[in-house]
Amino acid sequence: MSGIRTAGDLVLRMQLARGLKIEQAKEYVASKLGVTPFELGDCSMMREIRQSLDLGYPMPDPGAAKGIEAKFNIVKVLGIKINSVENFKRKTGLQ
Repeated sequence: MSGIRTAGDLVLRMQLARGLKIEQAKEYVASKLGVTPFELGDCSMMREIRQSLDLGYPMPDPGAAKGIEAKFNIVKVLGIKINSVENFKRKTGLQ
């Protein structure tokens, strides 16, 4: 499993945000995405899931979420806080 091509970035976020061990983080992310922990490492499946949920992915299509927009979507899906999203909301008065 690695970075944004699969679900490595999402698993790492859960480890950091909630202090979960890697297996617990994989199970949590898999449950939120509706897949098995094994499927989190499948590049083609995760690309489809990331596209459908607009979570950001390598070489995105025009109009797809990138940067802070993708992070906002990750916050919604995983139910966590991301500092850059919180800072953006505070500075733009969205909070």
